[in-house]
Amino acid sequence: MANASIGTPAQLRDPNYTPGLAKAVPLGLQHVLAMFVSNVTPAIIISGAAGFGFGSDAGAQGFPDMSYLIQMSMLFAGIATLFQTIGMGPVGARLPIVQGTSFAFIPIMIPLVAGKGVEALPALFGGVLIGGLFHALLGTVIGKIRFALPPLVTGLVVTMIGLALVRVGIQYAAGGVPAIGTPEYGSLLNWSAALVVVLVTLGLKFFTRGMLAVSAVFVGIIAGYVYALMVGMVTLEGIGTSWSRAAAFAPPMPFKYGFEFSFAAVIGFCLMAFVSAIETVGDVSGITKGGAGREATDVEIQGATYADGFGTAVAGVFGGMPNTSFSQNVGLIAMTGVMSRHVVTIGAIFLIICGLIPKVGAVIRTIPIEVLGGGVIVMFGMVVAAGVSMLSDVNWNRRNMVIFAIALSVGLGLQLEPQAVQYLPDTLRILMTSGLLPAAVIAIVLNLALPEELEEDQTEEIAGGMAKAPK
Repeated sequence: MANASIGTPAQLRDPNYTPGLAKAVPLGLQHVLAMFVSNVTPAIIISGAAGFGFGSDAGAQGFPDMSYLIQMSMLFAGIATLFQTIGMGPVGARLPIVQGTSFAFIPIMIPLVAGKGVEALPALFGGVLIGGLFHALLGTVIGKIRFALPPLVTGLVVTMIGLALVRVGIQYAAGGVPAIGTPEYGSLLNWSAALVVVLVTLGLKFFTRGMLAVSAVFVGIIAGYVYALMVGMVTLEGIGTSWSRAAAFAPPMPFKYGFEFSFAAVIGFCLMAFVSAIETVGDVSGITKGGAGREATDVEIQGATYADGFGTAVAGVFGGMPNTSFSQNVGLIAMTGVMSRHVVTIGAIFLIICGLIPKVGAVIRTIPIEVLGGGVIVMFGMVVAAGVSMLSDVNWNRRNMVIFAIALSVGLGLQLEPQAVQYLPDTLRILMTSGLLPAAVIAIVLNLALPEELEEDQTEEIAGGMAKAPK
């Protein structure tokens, strides 16, 4: 897509360059399509975990709350993106960074809200607000703490995020948690809707180019939605009811659900902020290398971290989820060759407009959970793949193998068997059963505590999962 009609090579590498609107608007929309489904999915998952309804046939009880969370996901993704592209003083990298709702915090949020309804939201958003402010503070020291988060640690955490979430994708594709134990759960009809999404996504990703390939998950879910309409999983009447029930325009409400200080929420969000901050550093470096052929400056990395944190904190005030930079848009910049931050600004404005129109969220809410499951399987599988890719940079000697093995065993084990710590105090139990935090803490502590230099016979690299035989 990058060619002379958009600009010269020097212009394309300049973040301050703006192509003509005829080119800039489609490029900005392309960024939105690449991240749109991933951005609203966490709000849908947390709503479901808290007990809000799914689909057009869900009762009215959860309708306004779930739609509002979807609305805030779009609105504050756009606002946080403006923090990055336009900036405010030291806040913002002033680079084409797209912000969106973070998957990393979902395993922390689910135990906080599980089955508690709207009563859990004050503590949740209190954690988002305080965690966001802490995240912003990391901007002052981000360069100094990177040593504590090498690929062994960050790759492990990202992999565990994906592993914690793939179960959600399978449950959604089979019919959703409320359907477990019913004859409909796992039916061929449910799985067929999810498989349509997966197959269309794969087809577009590998056999098309340009905007279709970039927005493959988005188009795949549309295809799944059309299929669901054809087989009667969602009705036009239900869509009309959701559309008419939602307002045409609604501004965000500060502290709509109140504010509550929860030690578990605050600690969880603050600890995960370290991982999110390092992820943003990687994204900023990827953008400057892929789009401009240079390393990111300290000012850019610091500004991006500030924007991450303040964007999350502001979102928490109004009922939005934690924000972070979106890696899929980093790849999009490398593909298009357009480094313009103003192109991303146009995409951010589009997100803000969608976030101010509740009818958009109401329509998203009518998507059958099985259709969403197909998209989630692809997205969360990619999270696992990203973690494995990061782990490929690790020197797999016995020291690192032991660190990884212990951290993974404890973290994944507690995710799979939360009753193992049922007698711990509530706060500690929530943090432990997330799996992510104990795994991250174990990996960080062991990585800092265990000596790097081992005896020569202990530094043999691992081949095929087994240590090489002694000579």
